[in-house]
Amino acid sequence: MYADTLGQPAWEVTPEDIDRVVGDLALAGRAASTRREYVQIFKGFHRFLQVRKAVEIEAGFGVRLVCPVDEFNASRHVGDDSPAQLPPPTPERVAEFFDFLKARIATARKYAPAARDYAMFRTLYHAGLRSEEASLLDRPDAHFSRGPFGKLHVRFGKGARTSGPRPRWVPMLDGLDLVLRWFLDDVRGKFPDSPVLFADESGRNLHRGTIRNRLRYLMELEGRPATDRFSPHALRRACATHNYERGVDLVTIQQLLGHWTVSSTMRYVRPSATFIEDAYRRAVTTTLGELTVEEGSPA
Repeated sequence: MYADTLGQPAWEVTPEDIDRVVGDLALAGRAASTRREYVQIFKGFHRFLQVRKAVEIEAGFGVRLVCPVDEFNASRHVGDDSPAQLPPPTPERVAEFFDFLKARIATARKYAPAARDYAMFRTLYHAGLRSEEASLLDRPDAHFSRGPFGKLHVRFGKGARTSGPRPRWVPMLDGLDLVLRWFLDDVRGKFPDSPVLFADESGRNLHRGTIRNRLRYLMELEGRPATDRFSPHALRRACATHNYERGVDLVTIQQLLGHWTVSSTMRYVRPSATFIEDAYRRAVTTTLGELTVEEGSPA
């Protein structure tokens, strides 16, 4: 695996080679955890060679073995803030995709999976869920009477530092409550009976890899160019970015996404190119409106 990935013997690998591999993984859309795992494998293998084979390598090839994993590409620095990460889809692009899914329900060969896909990807976006969190939702996790919008009980939220699941309550914003009511009333009963919310055709949980592959298939069916396509995780980042652009504060978005720290949430937020101008226009409009009201008030 090591030689296949780096394309050369371990004693010839440089820090630049490690950077290249990690960069290629980021461009391919691999998760930060996957990139960290690769770096840890490289580091562990070099540690093994230094302890067990360093003398033989130096005698046979005249090379003193040096680990290419340095302070800049060490696993703790291979995070979600990679500069190679693409910006999330715009609100307009997300709306176009959901319009496509909604129209497809009427024409798809199988109504139930098409309708499930629409509800599931709307949930990923509006609730900011990870694919695995959505796949592990059960029907009783939808609490429509909890709060003004209803809430999803994400019982298997991702923990940090191997702490185990971290549950959280996520409000059903932007009409998600209506989508899920429709899904449970009109669609879910067409799948085999089980507790699972977004079930496959046997009634079991959809695997997160299946969700990713399903989204890729649907975007290919949509016929948009590759530059307009996105991953399930990009929908989660779009949720963070679009809410921030609408004026929702970072702490609220942090709670919505289930991050441990605001700094993690900040890495998810990628405002549009016109974010500063749009914020300026809103501020000026608000100020002018307040001045107009004050000038028109009776003395």
